[in-house]
Amino acid sequence: MKNILLLPAIWIFFSGTVLYGVNQQVDSLQQAGSIKAKTIIYVFPIQKEIAKPVWRITKKSLEEAGKIHADYILIHMNTYGGLLNDADSIRTALLKCPVPTMVYIDNNAASAGALISIACDSIYMHSGSTIGAATVVNQTGKQVPDKYQSYMRGMMRATAESHGKDTIIRNGDTLIRWRRDPRIAEAMVDPRVIVPGISDSGKVLTLTTDEAIRLGYAEGQADNIEEVLKKAGIKNYEIHEFVLTPVEKIIGFLASPAISGLLIMIIVGGIYFELRTPGVGFPLAAALLAAILYFAPLYLEGLAQHWEIVLFIAGLILIAVEIFAIPGFGIAGISGIILVITGLTLSLVDNIVFKVNTALAFKMLVKSLFIVLVSSLVAIIISLFLTKKATEWSWLRLSLNTTLDNKEGFVSVEQKKQEKLTGKKGLASTILRPAGKVEIDGEIYDAVSEIGFIDKGTPVRVTRHLAGQIYVLPDENTTK
Repeated sequence: MKNILLLPAIWIFFSGTVLYGVNQQVDSLQQAGSIKAKTIIYVFPIQKEIAKPVWRITKKSLEEAGKIHADYILIHMNTYGGLLNDADSIRTALLKCPVPTMVYIDNNAASAGALISIACDSIYMHSGSTIGAATVVNQTGKQVPDKYQSYMRGMMRATAESHGKDTIIRNGDTLIRWRRDPRIAEAMVDPRVIVPGISDSGKVLTLTTDEAIRLGYAEGQADNIEEVLKKAGIKNYEIHEFVLTPVEKIIGFLASPAISGLLIMIIVGGIYFELRTPGVGFPLAAALLAAILYFAPLYLEGLAQHWEIVLFIAGLILIAVEIFAIPGFGIAGISGIILVITGLTLSLVDNIVFKVNTALAFKMLVKSLFIVLVSSLVAIIISLFLTKKATEWSWLRLSLNTTLDNKEGFVSVEQKKQEKLTGKKGLASTILRPAGKVEIDGEIYDAVSEIGFIDKGTPVRVTRHLAGQIYVLPDENTTK
């Protein structure tokens, strides 16, 4: 009888011990992330031109989503497109992403935006939104040659095909039904692609929200992200959003093509002014600061590689050697200029493009070279103008208020004697960079070169005098 009464007590003790152990195991699994109380949704935006900053944000977002063990990644999109190579990088990253991806098109997913959207596992669109118009165009909006269109058609078709197909046997016939029809994706690029009943007007295809849903390119319509998750059947979720830090905003600003061109102008202008003035001063400091601001964001964006920065530095060293160690201007100086331009140009081009599409890489290389050369030319023109005007602007002149009495040993420059020197010929008794000394009629005078550099012993001719200073040019008609 006593044994029978003990059985319930033993059962209660045993059950409590087992339940306690299970609860402890669940708690430990929750802490380790194996069991999550809520579904984690990681959201990041693509709401501007597709370029390097967007590609960097995408990479960082995918990494952060992996670290927090996100269950879904959702892109909040509104873009008119952008650079093809960056869009391809984003597309590839999304296709390889192990986490299910969704995109919420909030107005536009045009061109490169359409490519990225089709790469996602699920597409939801706001009412009145559109997706398509993926023809490749240049900066003026004109269609580029067909070889670029062919590449884009292939990417769009392959991206649509990546979502798979169903094989249906009906009445003995085998039918293929794609989840996202590759022909529709191709028609978004090429107006010549005819899809009966969908795209037969000879124009590039763009789908509205209703059309995208009907053709299987979108899973549904939603007015906000919460409604997207509801229609996707996701409940009890927790949203983590990408936050752009101030440093990332600065990097994106400095990496823009307009700012890169401006920094190139400061670099070239600073070097030019430093060559025109003796010693090391503000122009060189400005050029070095501009070089840091130019290469740092490009390096962080993954554009500028170590060897490209080394090329730029080597070019500067060769130019310095040519100026300060080797008289004249020859192989070292020319090689230095070539290396500087090469380093600046290649730093603007993503090296991965050379492996993906040689034609596109060449086009980007030409574009980058154009930016560098035009910026350099503008910098030199502005520098020449400022150099000429500097002597005329009174606010740039230094005033000397102390009276220099001849009783104290100070003597004035004979202005009339200098006036008579105009047109005279002589020899450079020192190197002029651009200041130095010249010998005329057996006397030594301080002089400034009009062209920046004149080697020692070069025949010169006095062109003018200004404020107690004579200016000279090499005289080609006089032999040493």
